[in-house]
Amino acid sequence: MADIGVLGGSGFYSFLSGAERIEIDTPFGAPSEAPVVGDLDGRSVAFIPRHGADHRLPPHRINYRANLWALRELGVRQVLGPCAVGSLKPELTPGTFVVPDQYVDRTWGREQTVYDEVVHVSAADPYCPTGRAAVIAAGNVVPDGTMVVINGPRFSTRAESHWHAAQGWSVVGMTGAPEAAIARELALCYTSIAVVTDHDADGSGVTEAEVFEVFKQSIQRLQELLRTVITQLPKPDADCTCHHALDGTAVAR
Repeated sequence: MADIGVLGGSGFYSFLSGAERIEIDTPFGAPSEAPVVGDLDGRSVAFIPRHGADHRLPPHRINYRANLWALRELGVRQVLGPCAVGSLKPELTPGTFVVPDQYVDRTWGREQTVYDEVVHVSAADPYCPTGRAAVIAAGNVVPDGTMVVINGPRFSTRAESHWHAAQGWSVVGMTGAPEAAIARELALCYTSIAVVTDHDADGSGVTEAEVFEVFKQSIQRLQELLRTVITQLPKPDADCTCHHALDGTAVAR
């Protein structure tokens, strides 16, 4: 029913024409919200707000497995995952869009895999090269960087923030893992678009109100970027290395 999926904020609902809500269950329970499938400039897109339509789900309570499984059941092969992040570098100011090429997972207590049997997939390069290239080609983004993912929902202490920055990491978020890893386990193409909302614990420290306000100010630019990227993504029958993530494993999808 759809070949492109978007996981993000509820503001994307109005972006799709002819949108239809699709009730779907998964082996892992219900997704954050029933997917909505609609048209965007001739491309069929499925959308799930990862925090729920009313933003009721904190990062550690999101059913990442169900969200990605539901998208795959709808035919999705390319997933775009915009998210809000804090900056760990002075030059990455609020409003900057970063396209990470690596992440560091510092979460705990989250379901990390869709498999109960022994299935090892490579995560050396965790993001889709095709999807990243499409976002970078759209312009006005930082083309690489490492995102460290913390459990939340609290923000970092000042010491944690300084430690993350000292490692050379670029941004810090709460939803990038295990989302990317589960997408790889399902042989999906997954691309993160990190929207910088603050300077993390630098200065006076970050607040929820500040994050929400800056992200709100960035919504229109993010929607324009997503529209451009979606029209440029390959057709569903195009091959990608991500689709071969399960080659040689005990399962095939």
